[in-house]
Amino acid sequence: MDRLPVGPLFAVLVVLILWSALFTAIEAAQQHLLAQRKASRAGDKPLAKLSFPRDSLILCNTLCRALAVVIGTWLAVFTWLQHGPWVAWLGTSAALLVFADYLPRTLATRHPDAVLALGNALLGVPLKLLYPFAWLLNGISQLLLRPFARQASVVQQNDDEMPTPARNDHEPEYSSGRPHPVSGIHALDNITVNDILVPRSEVDGINLDDPIGEIIEQLRLNRRTRLPVFHSDINQVEAVLNTRQIRHLLKDASLTQEALLAACHEPYFVPESTPLQLQLLNFHKQQRRLGMVVDEYGEVLGIVTLEDILEEIVGEFESEHSLDNPHVHPQPDGRLLIDGAASIRELNRTLGWHLPCEGPKTLNGLVTEALETIPESPVCLKIGRYRLEIIETVDNRVSQVLVWHNSSVPAVS
Repeated sequence: MDRLPVGPLFAVLVVLILWSALFTAIEAAQQHLLAQRKASRAGDKPLAKLSFPRDSLILCNTLCRALAVVIGTWLAVFTWLQHGPWVAWLGTSAALLVFADYLPRTLATRHPDAVLALGNALLGVPLKLLYPFAWLLNGISQLLLRPFARQASVVQQNDDEMPTPARNDHEPEYSSGRPHPVSGIHALDNITVNDILVPRSEVDGINLDDPIGEIIEQLRLNRRTRLPVFHSDINQVEAVLNTRQIRHLLKDASLTQEALLAACHEPYFVPESTPLQLQLLNFHKQQRRLGMVVDEYGEVLGIVTLEDILEEIVGEFESEHSLDNPHVHPQPDGRLLIDGAASIRELNRTLGWHLPCEGPKTLNGLVTEALETIPESPVCLKIGRYRLEIIETVDNRVSQVLVWHNSSVPAVS
């Protein structure tokens, strides 16, 4: 202990606190810009964005603070002996709170663009390289949370276990329990953008890192009028492309990346908790038809369009008299063969069901969350009063599920 290099260790402690302050400032600047982005208009100047994963930022900030506490404790024990731990606890806590939390958050709120630009310039490459470690730790945390997730009972399907046909010849069984249309209209007040968004895994978009030939072929096959444009990952969305403006360039493959970018406009970001009726007004005010849905940390969750909201509203009226759903295929024995990509909210509304929809948005997501794995062979599970039999999986996704009411299955003697 007598040979402890006090001077260099103190310098390292100061550097660690400064780095932690930078990490905190970057995170606070991102939060501040996200709040500004929610109210941004189409003609506003584009706001700065984080060019590296946020998980890496959290990892580095945690490591810096933990190492600062260790070095601070070492120096305090060397100076004050048995009183050292208490001094280190008070001293490092005060230093981290003042210089690595309160002060950088205040500065980041005042100058968010400058702080984020500095962070992207200094940390862009290193934090991208550290992302695999941050991803691994985040995966461990998700694994630890699995025991607390909603559980579904898995049962074996017997050959003679078949549902009886619906007893009412005039109305299918799955239409029973349908809510009154007036209650459905009032329920729109409680629906948020997160309830109807298209998940990011199902979003079609243009990756600017792809060769221009592949982009042209993708645009030829795509029938959507608006597509997100991004680099490598949709979380790094740069713009939204209006395909009508470049459609004439696809016939002779004369489209260039410059012409593609010229047909783009700034992305419009929508908080996931925005009520549906409010978002409808926001689309009108901003003169937009597509929004990128983000969570509280600015991570892209998916997209929502004006057509999605109108379909949700109109569907409250149409579903009372129509059971048409392209994802639902009634079977002669009374069961329903449903595509895994079917929206749970749409199924509940169309069929009068009550499948849980507060978590996964699609039937595939509900099944994989319940089983906590992708089934490799046919398996039957029970969720509430519904039986679900996985018929087919394609590309690590449940593509077809056979569903029926548990009450309609006769007891096995």
